[in-house]
Amino acid sequence: MDKSFDPGSFETRWYAHWEANGLFKPSGDASKPAYSILLPPPNVTGTLHMGHAFQHTLMDTLIRYHRMKGFDTLWQLGTDHAGIATEMVVARNLHLAGQGETRDGLGREAFVEKVWEWKQESGDTIERQMRRMGSSGDWSRSVFTMDAMPSRAVIETFVRLYENKDQNGNHAPLIYRGQKLVNWDPVLKTAISDLEVVSEEENGHLWSIRYPLVDATYEHVERDVDGIETLCESRDYLVVATTRPETMLGDVAVMVHPEDERYAHLVGKRVRLPLCEREIPVIADDYVDRSFGTGVVKVTPAHDFNDYAVGQRHGLPLINLFTATAHLNDAAPERFRGLDRFEARKVVLAELESLELLLEAKPHKLMVPRGDRTGQVIEPYLTDQWFVKMDEFAKQGLAAVESGRVRFVPPNWINTYRHWLENIQDWCISRQLWWGHRIPAWYDEAGRVYVGRDEAEVRATHGLGANVALRQDSDVLETWFSSAIWPHSTMGWPDAQAMAARGFDRYLPSSVLVTGFDILFFWVARMVMMTGHFTGEMPFKDVYITGLVRDKDGQKMSKSKGNVLDPIDLIDGISIEALVAKRISGLLKPSDAPKIEKATRREFPDGIPAFGTDALRFTFASLATHGRDIKFDLARCEGYKNFCNKLWNAARFVLMNTEGFSASGVPSPTTDAERWILDRLQQLLKEVDAQFAAYRFDLASQAMYEFVWNEVCDWFLELAKPALQGEDAAAIASTRHTLLYVLEQSLRVLHPLIPFVTEEIWSHVAPKLGLVGSAASASDTATSSISVQAYPAFDAALTDARATADIEWLKTAITALRSIRSQLGVPPGKAVPLLLSARTEAAQGDAAAADRARLQRHAAALSFLARLESIDWVQGEPPAAAAAVLGGLTLLVPLAGLVDLDAERARLDKEIQRVEGEILKCHAKLGSDTFVANAPEAVVAQERKRLAEWTSLLAGLKLNKTRL
Repeated sequence: MDKSFDPGSFETRWYAHWEANGLFKPSGDASKPAYSILLPPPNVTGTLHMGHAFQHTLMDTLIRYHRMKGFDTLWQLGTDHAGIATEMVVARNLHLAGQGETRDGLGREAFVEKVWEWKQESGDTIERQMRRMGSSGDWSRSVFTMDAMPSRAVIETFVRLYENKDQNGNHAPLIYRGQKLVNWDPVLKTAISDLEVVSEEENGHLWSIRYPLVDATYEHVERDVDGIETLCESRDYLVVATTRPETMLGDVAVMVHPEDERYAHLVGKRVRLPLCEREIPVIADDYVDRSFGTGVVKVTPAHDFNDYAVGQRHGLPLINLFTATAHLNDAAPERFRGLDRFEARKVVLAELESLELLLEAKPHKLMVPRGDRTGQVIEPYLTDQWFVKMDEFAKQGLAAVESGRVRFVPPNWINTYRHWLENIQDWCISRQLWWGHRIPAWYDEAGRVYVGRDEAEVRATHGLGANVALRQDSDVLETWFSSAIWPHSTMGWPDAQAMAARGFDRYLPSSVLVTGFDILFFWVARMVMMTGHFTGEMPFKDVYITGLVRDKDGQKMSKSKGNVLDPIDLIDGISIEALVAKRISGLLKPSDAPKIEKATRREFPDGIPAFGTDALRFTFASLATHGRDIKFDLARCEGYKNFCNKLWNAARFVLMNTEGFSASGVPSPTTDAERWILDRLQQLLKEVDAQFAAYRFDLASQAMYEFVWNEVCDWFLELAKPALQGEDAAAIASTRHTLLYVLEQSLRVLHPLIPFVTEEIWSHVAPKLGLVGSAASASDTATSSISVQAYPAFDAALTDARATADIEWLKTAITALRSIRSQLGVPPGKAVPLLLSARTEAAQGDAAAADRARLQRHAAALSFLARLESIDWVQGEPPAAAAAVLGGLTLLVPLAGLVDLDAERARLDKEIQRVEGEILKCHAKLGSDTFVANAPEAVVAQERKRLAEWTSLLAGLKLNKTRL
């Protein structure tokens, strides 16, 4: 092994070895239990961001763990065509190319060809980056949502939903075309999903406008600060407040609360709509908040989702004011037609003011919906779209989760899931794009619609001859539609032959879906519904909901904030100049560049060092708590890189001390140190298995870290030295065997989490244990890989409580003596004498005998590791000495010639003061009736034990001070 740990020297080499030898492929062995994970397909346009890297690390850890556990594992990979995002990228590329080509100028077929070209040339970036992260999925089975197999499934799904029949055999389509309000992006000129809408509070205005009453008046009443009502005047108008005065041109009613006495007699009357030659009714609906403004609101069903619902309840007409680009259309008075919506707002306000109908304009904060890709204000827009009926689907989806067929981890997410499904609306599945699965519907010249798998089927089914002109629907299906059937479309459905070849019955349902809470409804719920409906199976058994990865301050990572981290930059490192350039490129507001550059240079003055993949993966796992937010701190990467380096150096120590030595199987330990570390290894295995089963990656990684760093590296390597440097041949041989065995087993335990460094070290260790014929390399056969070795299993025969208790006693003694040496400033190479005495009369019996027995067994190790020149029992009054308490013993290091006695007295005074403080805390807790009555019995018992220990320690410290 090289002297220094350099992950860049072996990571790419080992991944190529794994992939070339087919180590990621499922075995298909029916004698093994199946374990499968479905990758949430990342957009083909994208690059690997921190959220991807986090979730992919967890999925890969589970896959590698179960592969080594003997499962037939499949990680089903794939990518999403991402309709809107991809069209935007290609259209922008065409613009930047400067060759005069545009999306509309090229036309549909030519533009789609350009998209395919782009996808083939540069759209697979994220897959290359996944390989850098060590993702061990079967790339040969990877699916793209626009591939032929899933595309057939998409068309089949649409057709079957449209051709659905009820129990009586009557046509009862679950897909229909209708005119409804949708989120509309006027730049992209398409409907978008709620997930693509970002609503943030912005500064705006609230305008109060007079709506004249027709043949009616009412008594206007005002209340003062004490709530006392005052009759002000008789009015012949209503005051309506709005944040969007331009939409008043599409008003169809004004609305009051049915229990609002101020306006009760006006319900059913009419008002004259300002700027328009129309009269509209006054209606009553409990949607109105009587305490807001005047208690009167305008109703514009074609331009507000809440108003749309009101309009449906009251049978109000729908007046769509806007074109697809958000300009006023012919439904508006002629003088406003063609105006952009925001220009129309200015004109409307100016006319209202000139007519003295504008009463007030005041600043007002409001939530503004913007498209996440264009940044433009989203318009609620009335348009013809295709929808899926969701009421029955929602019932089935909720029943699947509440019955336990699908389990959420953490379980509290079922509440969010339930809330969404109980308030579900029909699903808009059409998009006004060219890139995607084109809707399989055709129209004749009369506008009649025909649905089929292709035009030939439509003509044959409906008896349409070649002389009947048909045009296919120009819309495509939104990407969530193809994603909803992802669990079974990737398994070959509905083609029986493809299903058999891909293991449909074996790998569906998958074992777990790892995903973020933000798409729980948009994707998870829809997969449960669709897979259940079409296959009778659930798409997955468990849904592990992860948090979002934020920066170290808890802020969402975004380009506009300038706090985005690229996982590949953390692996390879990046200079400050390159990092700044990356962060300021593509800003929606170029004016933010100086601020972002300044913040970046302040946070990373020297850029980001290379941490390697394993350190990044370990960091992600350690942060994977069952919470919502993941605060990513770069300092954690540094810590886990140090861990990998520590493991590397430990391996070099073992290899140097076992040069020319080989063994096989489980060692037969001859020393307590060996028995102890084998026992600790068994406890680790139980802990890791339990935590992986609970999806507690943080606790599993913590257990691995503590075992390798604290128990193997800090202690066992040290405890092995007396035996290795001794003259007992049997102890030397068994210690060497145990060193190799524990290292090799530790590498297996760690491999699912940090695959690269464990594979590299294992290739040097495995030959010594007869696991491979010679030092492994990337050119060896597939079996020369730790990834196909069995994951270590708990073995009760390797547990040893007595040896463990002894070594824990020895560790405590060594730690105490090293602390004394440090406090006294004794040079590391100087040997010191050790005196022992039984601390109290009560300790003279069995405890003293046990201590003497332990001391006799471990005197050599204690002397070696604590640098002792002698060990003697005190006869009579001990000399002035620094002391430490160990069970029933007091360890004394004579101070003569070692230390300034006054300084030692001062040290003891400080320690006595600290211990007395701890005793006071214990007394305070145990003296509280509330604590004793309400705290768990084990907690109270632990506190009493702590009090006894602190009291005993205080007595020993005071005795030592007296001796000085």
